Amino acid sequence: MSKIITICNQKGGTGKTTSAINLASYLALFGKRILLIDLDPQANATSGLGINKHHIQKSTYNILLEEANIEDIIRSTTIPNLWILPSNLDLTGAEVELVSALGREQRLKGALFKEKENFDFMLIDSPPSLGLLTINGLCAADSVLIPVQCEYYALEGLTQLANTINLVREKLNPSLEIEGVILTMADFRTNLTKEVIQEARNYFKGKVYQTVIPRNIRLTEAPSFGQPIAIYDKDSIGAKKYEGLAREILGMPPLSTEDSVPDTVLPHAEES
Repeated sequence: MSKIITICNQKGGTGKTTSAINLASYLALFGKRILLIDLDPQANATSGLGINKHHIQKSTYNILLEEANIEDIIRSTTIPNLWILPSNLDLTGAEVELVSALGREQRLKGALFKEKENFDFMLIDSPPSLGLLTINGLCAADSVLIPVQCEYYALEGLTQLANTINLVREKLNPSLEIEGVILTMADFRTNLTKEVIQEARNYFKGKVYQTVIPRNIRLTEAPSFGQPIAIYDKDSIGAKKYEGLAREILGMPPLSTEDSVPDTVLPHAEES
């Protein structure tokens, strides 16, 4: 049975989708069967894996409205063992259309439950809001992964997120836990980054991962080529950090040059 993890922060610009794409990719490269669910109407996780969101006929929108099953919309990716449930702009109307729907908060949970035996992990990329789409992600999940950027005001709004998680736990999903906190966009040349890291570790205690994701131009370039960082530039610092994060989540030893993901399992990047 797979573990379902929602990657969630209602604040935009935290590296949520970047983390979803690259963590899913490295977990898959370590041999785990991964399903990435794009629950964001912006569909950045979809396009970030090389799928044209404008050509999507059926998406997670159709799952939530119970108009399609997962097997109707699931797509393979260039990464072995990684599949995606794509999103498109249709999803923008889902929150309005589900307002009066019976069991509206549990639509995604019902769909994913039927597929739990087919995957080791299901990762949900939620939108930067605390609306009905995110609530569906939290209701479906076993745990929540929270990306926090190492910037001013980074911890603002986390109290609201914590309250939402507690409310979902009390009313809808009693087993929901915080999986962990990913510190992103770190610039170790600044005192601010060091202060935010310390504040986050004080606030979340042992839930903060040791791996910290730095600001890295290769990470920001990769989505425009429709490639995860493992394909776009596997030797970049961003790639090494997301590989290290995947190892940490799986309980594997820290990354070393001897046991990094071998080139033989990596698809070749297409020449641009």
